Amino acid sequence: MQIKALAGEKPSGANLSAGAAQSLLLFGVTGDLAQRMLLPSLFALHCEGLLQPDLTIIGTARSALETAAFRQDTAEALRRFMPGYAPPQADLDSFLARLSYVPVDVTEAESFGALASAIKGSEDRGLAIFLSTAPSLFASAISGLEAAGLAHGSARLALEKPLGNDLGSSREINEAVLAAFPEERTFRIDHYLGKETVQNLLALRFGNCLFEPLWTAAAIDHVQITVSETVGLEGRGGFYDETGALRDMVQNHMLQLLALVAMEPPAQFDATAVRDEKVKVLRSLRPIDRETVVSHSVLGQYGAGAVDGQPVKGYEEDLGRRSETETFVALKAHVDNWRWKGVPFYLRTGKCLPVRQSEILVQFKPVPHSIFGDRGGELAANKLVIRLQPDEYIRLLVMVKEPGLDRSIRLREVPLDLSLSDAFANQRKRIAYERLLLDLINGDPTLFVRRDEVEAQWDWIDAIRDGWAYHGLKPKPYVAGSWGPSAAIALTERDGVSWND
Repeated sequence: MQIKALAGEKPSGANLSAGAAQSLLLFGVTGDLAQRMLLPSLFALHCEGLLQPDLTIIGTARSALETAAFRQDTAEALRRFMPGYAPPQADLDSFLARLSYVPVDVTEAESFGALASAIKGSEDRGLAIFLSTAPSLFASAISGLEAAGLAHGSARLALEKPLGNDLGSSREINEAVLAAFPEERTFRIDHYLGKETVQNLLALRFGNCLFEPLWTAAAIDHVQITVSETVGLEGRGGFYDETGALRDMVQNHMLQLLALVAMEPPAQFDATAVRDEKVKVLRSLRPIDRETVVSHSVLGQYGAGAVDGQPVKGYEEDLGRRSETETFVALKAHVDNWRWKGVPFYLRTGKCLPVRQSEILVQFKPVPHSIFGDRGGELAANKLVIRLQPDEYIRLLVMVKEPGLDRSIRLREVPLDLSLSDAFANQRKRIAYERLLLDLINGDPTLFVRRDEVEAQWDWIDAIRDGWAYHGLKPKPYVAGSWGPSAAIALTERDGVSWND
């Protein structure tokens, strides 16, 4: 990824937010997330002139580093994790000059004193804090920030997932945060909301009159949301085995996508209006509980197989012990309101699946009557496919006449594509964290998750896990490189629906 501002693209100072924080504090700055995503994202924003000229970035972790060593490590991380890395040396030097480092052990309140000295004056200049630590350290970190005077009225706090492992633990975290940072200064991150295509879903729905009149149960047969991964544990065995696919992917990313698909039009594009509509959807989700969990959910665990032609160990062999953690889950959900009455939402996610992709498929109902009879062939109902990764596109599948002079009118399904990569070929593909970090610095919470959203999501997820425990459901085996257990196919086929593989 080569970082350079396009001609005429670099904004002037007048385009920068007047209320932007002028100090950014990154906890866990030596960790994987910071090295792969946060520092590269900040560097990209810096190169394009999107950061305030006087913004300072203070990194902190337990490691006893000097600022010079931290800058050197950051330069190395940029080279490793930014393909095509070739910035002008002046851009690199000026970015590294923004950086400083203060070692802090968040479990020791006295270590926050040095941090407060390094950010002295943030009450007047504004402070944005990004807390990328284990959830078990959230409470002590927040307590230390408050004791050091860094939870003042112009400070805002961003929290990286996981935000608990059930509704009860999520509420404990939220209460600990609320003790120092009120809701309007709390920014809960779901990085999927920073993806361009996810934001384009809002533009597609609410910026065009073509789709919204059809975006109802009267015209839509069902919706599918798939987030598939080809990788296995990737060194995250300890975390993943305690979490599983349901809590790792469905509770946050997939329910946020569902809410964006199903939400009513907000009055305007601002944080309150957008998040009000999302939480209405989440509260309208029909529970998958003890009565319905057997028929409406499938859980699986991958065994040995092959992905992309490469052999893959089974989950338990990869983990090194026996486990009943699910690496795959498929669900049949319903949103019980007027707009979506009777429309199933099929969700699936898993590890060691055949391809890496995230997509939303909206399947419209067929035309009520074919005027072409047998001559036209079988009519396929229209589909709208919104691909989030790895390619980003919006594709509408429609029926057209095949070319020819015979009297028969033969119809065929063809795609109408909007490739975001082609349509915006002169625009650099952005990391989702760029959008989120910029909004955090500027104080715009629209693309962050509110407390009532998180708790509504956990309430729904907890009912599923309770149902699994009540019935003693165990993950069904599937071969690595397949699309999960055969029961996942049966979940949709019972309704006459096939997954969009």
